[in-house]
Amino acid sequence: MNRDLILGTAGHIDHGKTSLVKALTGIDCDRLPEEKDRGITIDIGFASLTLGDYRIGIVDVPGHERFVKNMLAGATGFDLALLVVAADDGVMPQTREHLDILKLLGLTQGVIALTKADLADETSAAVVALEIRELVRGSFLEDAVLVPTVAKTGAGIPELKAALTAACERIVERTAAEWFRLPIDRAFVVQGHGTIVTGSVTSGRLNVGDELDWHKGDGISERVWVRGLNNHGSPAPEVRRGQRAGVNLAGVPHDAVWRGQELATPGYLVPASVLTVRLTAPAAGRRPIRHRLPVRLHIGTAEVMAAVAVLDAERVDPGTWSIAQLHLESPVTAVWGQPFVLRDASAEHTLGGGTVLQPVAARLRRRHTETLVRVEQLASPDPVVRSAAAAWAAGPEGLAPNDLVRTAGISPDARDGIVGELLAAGTLVELQLSPARKRLLHVDRVEEIGKRILTVLAGLHADAQLVTAHDRGKVLTKLDYFGDEAVVQAVTDLLMATKRLVGDGRRIARADFKPKLTANQRKLKDAIVEEHRAAEFNPPDPKSYAARAGGAGTVKDIFDVACAEGLLVKVSDDVFLHADSAAEMHR
Repeated sequence: MNRDLILGTAGHIDHGKTSLVKALTGIDCDRLPEEKDRGITIDIGFASLTLGDYRIGIVDVPGHERFVKNMLAGATGFDLALLVVAADDGVMPQTREHLDILKLLGLTQGVIALTKADLADETSAAVVALEIRELVRGSFLEDAVLVPTVAKTGAGIPELKAALTAACERIVERTAAEWFRLPIDRAFVVQGHGTIVTGSVTSGRLNVGDELDWHKGDGISERVWVRGLNNHGSPAPEVRRGQRAGVNLAGVPHDAVWRGQELATPGYLVPASVLTVRLTAPAAGRRPIRHRLPVRLHIGTAEVMAAVAVLDAERVDPGTWSIAQLHLESPVTAVWGQPFVLRDASAEHTLGGGTVLQPVAARLRRRHTETLVRVEQLASPDPVVRSAAAAWAAGPEGLAPNDLVRTAGISPDARDGIVGELLAAGTLVELQLSPARKRLLHVDRVEEIGKRILTVLAGLHADAQLVTAHDRGKVLTKLDYFGDEAVVQAVTDLLMATKRLVGDGRRIARADFKPKLTANQRKLKDAIVEEHRAAEFNPPDPKSYAARAGGAGTVKDIFDVACAEGLLVKVSDDVFLHADSAAEMHR
């Protein structure tokens, strides 16, 4: 079976990237009239190449410093890179910057092409080759093949194809099931078909007729239907990871689509304005990444302004990394492990990048040891450890099992096994919020909510020592909790099941609380309640119980307890109705 991969070019302007792609494929990637007129690549272009069992989608990127943002949009989904350096020019600023970007994006394979080899003598070409080897030392291209080429004559092209084939063979194939995702890099209209969006499929597969979430930006998404698919100019019944894809969306206006939006399996992605990340500053960086620094975030095909919050230091120095958060001006969609790049606010320099640890995050406290330890566990290579950390990071709201695909980077087919393992170990607790809705909480989060409930009840018991139980709703209003009420109710039920609380569906008390009514007083309370039930709308006078209680003060306490427990309803100081009678009167 053929294997699909995405190859991206990289290198300085006028080093021959587009000419080299044309020599490899016969396709001119410069499609814009301005590119033809000026003789430079401005936006990303596309071509395809088959090498044995490998079908390669090629993304040709601009080399001019003004168009690095376009290069970054095109770099989404690269499996391998073709670093291009001209023999008559050598290593230049965008050669270095593009290589830094490729390293930040986590690439592991690539080939180096020494273009325009006919324009340099043997000695000059050897010097440039040494310069290139010095540049790539310590990077994923350190041992990459360097192939001299001349695009206009075809010299070196067979050798370059052989080197690319060998690099493809070294790329580890993904075998686990994945959900579909396509960051949009272009949109256009085809007469009679409507809106077509294109992009590199970064995960999963898609068939004609499937439904997708169209993430439109600003946190808005819409369900759309796939009318047709295309792969490098040819209609296709399906597209999959590693392919360039054109997706014909039914009923979507062309002017509503732009670069930076995404298509994904329904429920897979969630827009967020805060990301927790592992942030790296390249060793050759121009300056440290300081806390609160304004930056441009490039993730997927999106570019948004953001502010950096370094959680464990005041700055990230070149050659180091830190845990940080990115606070965004507008929401983006991301998944665990997704690479990103940061550039300065003026879009002149690449500052650093890294990987996403929390694709949907709340603001975290800086220099908080427990938080940092938990977040660092999200970087673990063990999916079980990551899943437990993701559940803790989800907070008291918990998560659904499917959320772990996005938040912990596990495959959909591994999800149930990992959840089962964590439930069996007691690390996760499954709460039944409704007949059709379950939620997974980290055991520590369940304990936190339980402690809050027990603390509130301790205060209520201290204030009303004769009241045996308190209304659940009253307890909830006193909790320092603003999340899902159903979670609190489910944790309350769990506390009752484990005998830490007693009560019923309406009223609860701590199991260790003992009301201060004596046994005789409790018997009298039960008698008073029963007599008020029988009397219906002609209740006894409270004073009539003074003799049996041993004093008016004790009678008042007993009536207060009965009212607090919801058994009686106070109408006035000397009129009390049974709760059933009061309800009937209201009816």
